[in-house]
Order: sequence, then structure tokens, then C-alpha cells
Amino acid sequence: MRELEPAPATAQTVAWPPPVKGPARGLFAGQVAIVTGSESGIGRETARALCQQGVAVVLNGRHAQRLAQTLREFELAGFAVTSSLTDVTDYAACEELVAVAVQTFGRLDILVTNASISQRAYFADMHPDVFRQVLDSNVYGTVYPLKAALPHLTRTRGSVTFISSISALNGMPSGSAYCAGKAAVANLSHTLRLELAHTGIHFGVVHIGFTQNDPDKRVLDAAGQPVPIAHRPPRWQKSQAEVAAIILTHIRRRRQRTIISALGRLIVLVHTYLPRLGDWIVLTTTRRLRHFYE
Repeated sequence: MRELEPAPATAQTVAWPPPVKGPARGLFAGQVAIVTGSESGIGRETARALCQQGVAVVLNGRHAQRLAQTLREFELAGFAVTSSLTDVTDYAACEELVAVAVQTFGRLDILVTNASISQRAYFADMHPDVFRQVLDSNVYGTVYPLKAALPHLTRTRGSVTFISSISALNGMPSGSAYCAGKAAVANLSHTLRLELAHTGIHFGVVHIGFTQNDPDKRVLDAAGQPVPIAHRPPRWQKSQAEVAAIILTHIRRRRQRTIISALGRLIVLVHTYLPRLGDWIVLTTTRRLRHFYE
């Protein structure tokens, strides 16, 4: 994994609630959230939607320039926001990330683990280090922020939302490490919901479907090089804002599982009751629509 820039020093403690220029009311007014991977894409729009509902948000990412740009945009909108340049696959860095939230805003109520790396490579061709990098980003990039945040979320009986994918519901060629990581996240959510039921913390998972991407969105190829994401028909895609709105509803209703898109729900139905048909469909599309996977 490439060397990352160090996380900035944590902000000084300020009184809660912090002064805000924008609306002080909303569905989650007075609450504090961390959204990992919120410098861009779905994470950024989820953070924006939370801010619009009165939440103070800690933005997170690994690219300093992109994170700073999102932070400036949110500050100009009058949101209560700060940021942490953090690699969420580093546990010590995740402790710093949580410290930013608590020291700046005084508490932590919501954690959305969105940060992850995806791939566009067949298993037989993948370098083992690339497989590990994708898996680490999805699994440890979820486990470490939660582990660091758990005492604070217990105190507030807060909410944890793991961002998974419809790829976790049924295997997808050219996505072995990503599918495995997202499936692990879904199972982790179920396990923790049982194991930590006494804490009152909400544990839920959202399975994201095909979503419009930022123009510079990249995934890893078999050698670990960034490449554009595989083709997705525009008519199958939801906007990032639509996905963010669904995630907020999931958090507000403290749902256990949310599957975004009719395709995702169809995958669950077929995988559960007609698994051989599901495999036939995937294998057929792999032969006839290779650009869909490659």
C-alpha cells in the first residue's frame, strides 16, 4: 500500500453545540457524525445530507486536496463541519479520527463507514497484495473506525451504518476481493447487532446498487493500478444524492438492512430461491456483456 500523508493535528475542544451559520434544526439536530470516505462520491453526499439535517460532521479521506476542497464547500454552506486526513485501515489513525469528533464537537452519535477501494480484475490475474489492499479497505476500514468509536457510541446509544454493496448478495466476476469484503461487512453488522444488543446501538447495513460516480472515480486493476470503473448503463444508476437520501432514511428508522435498487432486491430473490438461475444469468452476461465486468 502506498505511503499516505499524515493526518492533521486534531482541532481544539469547543463548546457543544458549535455555532452554525445554516439551519440549526433538522431530523438529527444536535448530533455528531463521522462519515468515512466523505471527501467525494456517496460519502460526500451522505455527509452533506446529514449536515442539512442539523448534524455536525467530521469529513474524512486520504487525499488532502480533495478533502480540503469538500471542507471549504461545506463551510461556505454554513455547515458545522471539520475534517480528518485519515487512512481508516490504520487503527491508531482511526483513534485520532474519533478524537477529532469528540474534541471538536463533544460527542459522537452516528458512524457511517463508507470508505473502501473497489477493483476491476479477475482473481487468477490479481497480485496477492492487491487482493489484500481491497479486502483491508473494506473490512478493516470498517472494523477500525467502529472499534475506536464504540465507547462513545455506547454512551449516546448511537447509530452505525456499514456501507456494503449489492455485490455482497451474490458473487460478481472481476470483483472477488470487493465482493468478499462487502459480504464480510454485512455479516459483521448482523453479528454485532446480536452481540451488542444490550448497548442500544443501532447496527445496520446498506447495500448500494449502481450509482453515478465522480468523473475521476478509479478502481484497482490486477496489478494495483487505478483504472476507470467498468461500464454501467446510465438508466440503472441512481444519483449520489438519491443514495444519500436513502441512507439517511435508513439511519433515521434504525433499519437493520436496506437494499438500494430493484436490481438488488431481485438479486436477493433469485439468489435465495433460484440460485442456479442466478448463476446462469451471471455466466451468460459475462460472455455476452464483457464490458459490464471488464
